Amino acid sequence: MIVGHVNDADIPWVDCGGGIELKVIRVDQAQGHWVVRNRFQPGVRLQTHRHTGCVNGLTISGCWMYEEYGVRYQAGTYIFEPAGSVHTLVVPDDLTEPTDAFFVMEGVNLNLDSDGNIESVTDGMSTLNAYYALCEAQSKPRPTGIITN
Repeated sequence: MIVGHVNDADIPWVDCGGGIELKVIRVDQAQGHWVVRNRFQPGVRLQTHRHTGCVNGLTISGCWMYEEYGVRYQAGTYIFEPAGSVHTLVVPDDLTEPTDAFFVMEGVNLNLDSDGNIESVTDGMSTLNAYYALCEAQSKPRPTGIITN
């Protein structure tokens, strides 16, 4: 068995709009695992969502929180979210720098409307496809070694 690897320096940041930048690090279709790194500008608020699998996260720099919990996840904080957790990621608007966070996810994100109904579904492959499209639109090199089966 061969160890897969990608170098963070070889994966370009893409601008997703709304103060969000993204790197897709790994997608394993067969296992339903996906790994991303995000940079969030102060004041970013993501759509409320529910995870069908667990999530592991690490705050590299800055700070973020879940609106529902009131706990600030400062640089160096590791979080574990059990499957089924529902929350809204927000970045405090009093920060002076972007927040950099790394997430390892299983399953899909069910993006919810204000009534808790599923509005859309995000998984590893849809995120990777969007990432590749943004790389192309922003004239950035399409990295290799991200997808595994």
